[in-house]
Amino acid sequence: MTGKPWRIVDDRLVLRVRLTPRASRDAVDGIGETPFGSALHVRVRAAAADGEANAALEELMARSLKLPKSAVVMTGGFKSRIKTLTLAGEPKPLAVHLKKLFDKSV
Repeated sequence: MTGKPWRIVDDRLVLRVRLTPRASRDAVDGIGETPFGSALHVRVRAAAADGEANAALEELMARSLKLPKSAVVMTGGFKSRIKTLTLAGEPKPLAVHLKKLFDKSV
């Protein structure tokens, strides 16, 4: 059973993401398991070089969640496939929105 890859910390939502760079298209594939727990699986066309994939991930998540770009910030995993994103905004509505958009088990 897949758990939720996000948690509320203070007034922000913290999201675990498994990123695949150099994919054929930008896409959010849903929630899956990793050795570190549940994560949102995301693909981007950008290469991992010079932080391009990380920037593409932030932009894709902001666009997917209809948030300003400045509201999605990578806070961990800069050189790893497993990333931590911090989302600014009301955390409880964001969590509900994430579940509706990406949790296929609903």
